[in-house]
Amino acid sequence: MTLLEFDHVSKIYSVRGAGQIKALDDVSFTLESGQTIGLVGQSGSGKSTIAKILTQLEVPSSGEVRLDGAPIPRRGAGLRSYRQQLRMVFQDPFASLNPYHSIRYHVERPLRLDDVVPASETEAEVRRLLERVRLDADAVIDRRPHELSGGQRQRVAIARALASRPRLLIADEPVSMLDVSLRLGVLNLLADLQREEGLGVLYITHDLATARHFSDEIMVLNQGRVVERGPADDVILRPQDPYTQELRAASPDPEKHFAAASGSGRTETLGGSL
Repeated sequence: MTLLEFDHVSKIYSVRGAGQIKALDDVSFTLESGQTIGLVGQSGSGKSTIAKILTQLEVPSSGEVRLDGAPIPRRGAGLRSYRQQLRMVFQDPFASLNPYHSIRYHVERPLRLDDVVPASETEAEVRRLLERVRLDADAVIDRRPHELSGGQRQRVAIARALASRPRLLIADEPVSMLDVSLRLGVLNLLADLQREEGLGVLYITHDLATARHFSDEIMVLNQGRVVERGPADDVILRPQDPYTQELRAASPDPEKHFAAASGSGRTETLGGSL
């Protein structure tokens, strides 16, 4: 059982002309293997700051992040090992894949950097990962990202994240850049992978409908503070905090939202049926 602890973390930025801004205010949560937590909030609520601290792109002003009881290393082999165990799926599949490299290169690179499989097995592992995210490896492996649809590109990004065999995933608005009719397919893929691989997933979003669909537990973040948390249905259907109630009122009905998406009949070519 993998356990990630985000323990009383605050983050303060010094901004020229504006003084100090508290992006996170005493935030705590734990993420375990096989669990999905939805982190919900509007832009500026602190969601991205949490992601940056977890990936060690930022350092907390106070508090601590621990993996299996040990503080996250700040440098060297220890940090590299931590980053192999925790991978991120970015919001924009158009920007997160280098347009000059093939799909083979994108998935192969983490395999080589992290010595996941022997060199002789790399090709087979690349193909296995592409098939794992429901893409036709023969059809996409030698293509460039711009030759794929948005949904297919995000599937490649997920395959790349899985290549290092992580135990935890941060999914930062992974479907917000996709057409509405494609979002359910990618979310269902992530849910299947989470369940089958026993991954812990932190799902970052501003969308309560997808958070309810995908998460076991939801935390609502407002101005750097957790204002509400609990089982997904409780938070979405019976919100207690006024901020959560405002988000709920502004969101589409989750059942209608996904019924419309699943009933659209939208599919993708090149082996990427959604």
